[in-house]
Amino acid sequence: MTVFRLVVVSAGLSKPSSTRLLADRLTESTVRQLSDGGRQIDVTVVELRDLATEIANNFVTGFPGAALRAAIEAVTGADAVIAVTPIFTASYSGLFKSFFDLVDHDALTGKPVLIAATGGTPRHSLALEHAVRPLFSYLRAVVVPTAVYAATDDWGAAGDGLTGGLPGRIDRAAGELAALLAGRGPAAPALPEQVVPFAEQLAALRA
Repeated sequence: MTVFRLVVVSAGLSKPSSTRLLADRLTESTVRQLSDGGRQIDVTVVELRDLATEIANNFVTGFPGAALRAAIEAVTGADAVIAVTPIFTASYSGLFKSFFDLVDHDALTGKPVLIAATGGTPRHSLALEHAVRPLFSYLRAVVVPTAVYAATDDWGAAGDGLTGGLPGRIDRAAGELAALLAGRGPAAPALPEQVVPFAEQLAALRA
């Protein structure tokens, strides 16, 4: 059976947080829509709040701790990523940006990414388009067309994807991510690097 590796990055600072709640809703919708096609999904959640100290230490020492290394490897090895950040001062959080600063610039090339954000007021919704989307475009990821923003008032609002209701936007964005994944298929596992002994390389040069 086809197994997709979905990694969810949540940069919420509180516990519980609306950022993690939105990440969970997006994950549930994506998994449901992929499962309807008979596909299996392996989900890994990366809580950046738990990695804040290791992220800061990495910038000082240049070396990631074990948990941070595992999180980076999970993101770079994923078939798709859901990335959710709180919005502070009309942009992504410093913790969110710091984590992705540590991801190799080529590691997300061509990888489907769903971006989402939370904030206290709808006025910050454009931060997804002027800050978060350009970040992943720079990393050459394939960002789904629908970005999901949830303000405080959105959590109790009804509606569908055409009228701006949060549940509809979640399903529409998750559907776009699921369609990208279904069209691509899971990435092939990396082959182990083959090391050719120096003597053999030298013999080949002399031949």
